[in-house]
Amino acid sequence: MQAHAARRATQAAMSIASSLGLTAYDAAVLHNSNKLTLRLQPCDVLAQVAPAAHQCAQLEVDIAKRLFEVGSPVAALEAPEVFVWDDYVVTLWTYYEPVTTQAIPPADYARALERLHAGMRRVDLPTPHFTDRVSEAQTLVADHDRTPKLADADRNFLAGTLDRLRETVGDSGRPEQLLHGEPHPGNLLSTPIGLLFIDFETCCRGPIEFDLAHAPDEVGNSYPGVDHHLLRDCRTLMLAMITTWRWDRDDQFPDGQSLGIEWLSELREAAR
Repeated sequence: MQAHAARRATQAAMSIASSLGLTAYDAAVLHNSNKLTLRLQPCDVLAQVAPAAHQCAQLEVDIAKRLFEVGSPVAALEAPEVFVWDDYVVTLWTYYEPVTTQAIPPADYARALERLHAGMRRVDLPTPHFTDRVSEAQTLVADHDRTPKLADADRNFLAGTLDRLRETVGDSGRPEQLLHGEPHPGNLLSTPIGLLFIDFETCCRGPIEFDLAHAPDEVGNSYPGVDHHLLRDCRTLMLAMITTWRWDRDDQFPDGQSLGIEWLSELREAAR
């Protein structure tokens, strides 16, 4: 978020917290991109704030609540609802002090993701299919107004890659289930009570390989029953999707333009 929007979003989080009887005199920014993540003090609650047009907050809360109830390794909600303040939506979560900044061992990562997937098979909520997320990327690539800096050759290359891999992964025949959608290292916390996943706004249905594509390579080697050919295709599809997001004129990911250029090169290398 830009500075003005971030200030308004912070005010929204602190106002909502105060209305619930939580003491929130200060807020430290933990992450700022298209959504603002704050640590509210002294109540020590984590707040996530997004524009009200952001329609995934209720689904995220519903899924996180159900997963917590079935004992999945997920962060707990401080309040099980979505709050609206002005033109922002706010969700409140338990804050967990990190145990370590070291990389999580791949075997531990794989076990946590396997437990998450097992819990997700017990949650029956309507969610998008992974191909819906691919379609969003395809729409963005095709929209010159939203991706004005994307060169024609790169646009055609990305469109072809997304189309080909959407079909390949979609026709794999692998079992499909509820997925996290983006279980990358930034969404897995090492806490005093164990490894916990966060950020469920990208949940979708698809093969487990689509989730594993977002984790470090070694994690897939420790996860049982993986189709490694499909995992390779999912990794390339995932890279094509996140490359597309970086070319969105409204993208606020740090160093997004540089990453878009870098990842295009990686995609071309993978296609050789």
